[in-house]
Amino acid sequence: MPIGISPLVDYSFKKLFGSQPDIAILIHFLNAVLVGQPKIVSARIVNPAQGKAFAADKLSILDVLVIDELGRTFLIEMQISLPAGMAQRLTYCTSVSYAGQLREGDDYVKLRPSISICVLAAAMFSTAPKLHLDFRLREKSHSLTLTEDIQIHILQLRYLQVTAETVYNASGIERWAWFLCNADTLTLEDIPRLFPDPEFVEAAGILAMIAQTQEELIAYHARLKAQRDESGRILQAKLEGRQEGKQEALEQAEAMAAEREARGIALGEARGELRGQITLLQWLLKEPVWTEQEFAVCNEAPLRELADALRTRLAASGIR
Repeated sequence: MPIGISPLVDYSFKKLFGSQPDIAILIHFLNAVLVGQPKIVSARIVNPAQGKAFAADKLSILDVLVIDELGRTFLIEMQISLPAGMAQRLTYCTSVSYAGQLREGDDYVKLRPSISICVLAAAMFSTAPKLHLDFRLREKSHSLTLTEDIQIHILQLRYLQVTAETVYNASGIERWAWFLCNADTLTLEDIPRLFPDPEFVEAAGILAMIAQTQEELIAYHARLKAQRDESGRILQAKLEGRQEGKQEALEQAEAMAAEREARGIALGEARGELRGQITLLQWLLKEPVWTEQEFAVCNEAPLRELADALRTRLAASGIR
């Protein structure tokens, strides 16, 4: 019988990684993410898992806070949806954790790294379709790192390439990502066949225990329902906003064009505005958006003719 409990529900995620008696699972996961960094031997969970620790209306939470034997702080969380300001939120939380180490009179050399790890079911960066994104403070034009003390690791589960046939020989981080995505469909007998590490057997046992304990199973399903309701609200808002936004964007673009023409903006700016209109109209019509090179070979007159033609097609299409 399948385990039936998904680690991607915040309740089970925190049970899996936030229990001090099962700290070996968390340490194994952290070492899989932080390959090439000092290996974690022991760690202390600052916020142990508690069934009553979840606010009914809050799906974006810090799931596990950990400090290891080197004094490094790890902020670990799981996100099903992609809340607004996610990048800023991760940066803020990591920075507050880092700066909060110092007390009055302390030297800066006492600061230890603060490392955030966000397991994300959605895609935060579609332009970087990778499972693991590793953000540090680096110099822009050279391979020079200012400090390793502030790190943000994002696991984009959507871009996992591993399958059941390849997971056994995959990297540690790929194994964990595949387990998180598929554990609920596996049986306890599947685990040792699919994974060479004993930590996965222990992790599957924790999930199975949730399924067998009535109080925990009720809490799990309550959180699962809350996540699904929230995802539904976000999807509906996006669909409604998309329709309203198309019409509003077109009206705003035309209003801005009229206003700038009235002020007699210079030819270069007028050409840039015309390019913006064409790009917007092509996007609304779901046509290929012109490249920089295609715009460069056209003067203003052909561009205006193209914009007029696009407006005519938009009006005929009925898009609002």
